[in-house]
Amino acid sequence: MTIGSTPKADATNEDAALVARIAAREEAAFREVIGMHAALLHRIAYRMTGDAHEAEDIAQEAMLRLWDHAPRLGQRGEAMKLGPWLKRVAMNLAFDRLRSRGRTSDADVPERVDEAPLADEALAAEEDMLAARALMEGLPERQRAAIVLTYYEELPNAEAAEVLEMKLKAFESLLFRARAALRSAFEANEAQGGAA
Repeated sequence: MTIGSTPKADATNEDAALVARIAAREEAAFREVIGMHAALLHRIAYRMTGDAHEAEDIAQEAMLRLWDHAPRLGQRGEAMKLGPWLKRVAMNLAFDRLRSRGRTSDADVPERVDEAPLADEALAAEEDMLAARALMEGLPERQRAAIVLTYYEELPNAEAAEVLEMKLKAFESLLFRARAALRSAFEANEAQGGAA
């Protein structure tokens, strides 16, 4: 770290340098970015779509967009923040997939049945997870994104707001509404005798 610089500024400089190397079509830099970010992008996409194959496609597409857009992104210079840019691309791709899924079918996606014998506790945990996922799927996509980024990916509110291209206060309001909607859905589910 140079004297007078901050860790955040150094990370931004490193991101700008990586993007410049990718813009110059340096495959080693691209592999480095894939190693640093691909797993996180896959997790975000999976939590948004609930489909591992679709999540893999989204993560790969986000990386391909970085490769394609690196020359333009390199023009941002010092202001380039690679992590938030990739998360935003993955989130937008997940939104597109969810919208497309809504247009192509109004039937629920069938859950995959696990035929392996499970202990009662594991079965109950699985039912709770599925019930929680069903409640999450009932949320509008931006509210779902706020929950995924904050509680599953454990991003600070400021970074999650940046990923969704929102002001911090607007994001906090969105997160508050998402939690209230989940709470209401949970209470309605409990009143009907559902699991979760």
